[in-house]
Amino acid sequence: MTAGATQLQQQTHISKLTLTNFRNYAALSIDFAAGAVVLSGDNGAGKTNLLEAISLLTPGRGLRRAPYADLAREGGDGGFALHARIEGPEGQAEIGTGIAGGDSCESGRRVRINGAAARSSEDMLEWLRVVWLTPAMDGLFPGPAADRRRFLDRLVLAIDPGHGQRALDYEKAMRGRNRLLTEGSRDGSWFDAIETQMAETGVAIAAARAELARLLAAMIERLPSSGPFPQADISLDGDLENALGSAPAVDVEERFRRALADGRDRDRAAGRTLDGPHRSDLVVRHRPKAMPAELCSTGEQKALLVGIVVSHARLTGEMSGMTPILLLDEIAAHLDAGRRAALFSILEELNCQAFMTGTDAALFSSLEGRAQFLTVDHGNVGPTEDP
Repeated sequence: MTAGATQLQQQTHISKLTLTNFRNYAALSIDFAAGAVVLSGDNGAGKTNLLEAISLLTPGRGLRRAPYADLAREGGDGGFALHARIEGPEGQAEIGTGIAGGDSCESGRRVRINGAAARSSEDMLEWLRVVWLTPAMDGLFPGPAADRRRFLDRLVLAIDPGHGQRALDYEKAMRGRNRLLTEGSRDGSWFDAIETQMAETGVAIAAARAELARLLAAMIERLPSSGPFPQADISLDGDLENALGSAPAVDVEERFRRALADGRDRDRAAGRTLDGPHRSDLVVRHRPKAMPAELCSTGEQKALLVGIVVSHARLTGEMSGMTPILLLDEIAAHLDAGRRAALFSILEELNCQAFMTGTDAALFSSLEGRAQFLTVDHGNVGPTEDP
């Protein structure tokens, strides 16, 4: 990494994490090092629970997408709280979030930053960006398009904090339109108003995705062409995303609005909106093999995904001016020794705090002296004696 890059991408890291009644942790307070953090322990000990807590320091439901009520420790009062001290380019920040006992999982969680109530969870993005890779994502490429859209939108959110609100606004408008459709409404003025909002937010969503794809593709080019993490060709498959490549956004917006109006009868028969960015897909190909990602082997898919995630981490650092925090759950499961060593080198180059979990600390032994090793044991976390 050049001196200029280091200056532009000062490290952001969590220096202290405190949990109360979260998953299997009744109470935990732990200090973290600024670089790599290795969490080892038996299956079910609570390693992923720690990563999940950190993933809640960004908008959304976290890496498991669980209802908030499910995050509360069994036997507790039904609420949970987590608090993190963040060190970054803008100085130190204290971020707390959670739900009170008895809160509905649909009522959202509360967020406080430096002691004051946040306007929304998006305010956390001013202090840190969090990116994750979990075993559940191993089936991303052959799995349903909805999973790839969710993955894509999280990538966008890390560099464009307004994307989350646009997505919420679009979903709310679409739910309103779908309700009118299922009720058999013929109120043209209501449809017009909702469809205008859907067109505005839908095209903005598509434009943000297209910009992310363009920037990420350029970052992927920096990966060695014959390296352990193959270069991926990424593209978007969606009417709006495709149209934006050849027409101004204002024209695409009007075209989408008309398409929604013209498609009311068809959508009424289906009971839902059939066109829009909620149907788009992320298409990935293994460039060296000129093969769709979904047809590659499990190991190749994992290597492709790691390459995309580390490229996105580099992009996030350059776009935001602060390095993202990486959560890499069971990252060594499908990586051989060579790929593990290459990944560790990339993480050091990125100068980011990376939390990595595994059942065997020995898989991370090459990081000895360069990482903080912690053992997780069913609600307790302490130094690993012999990594």
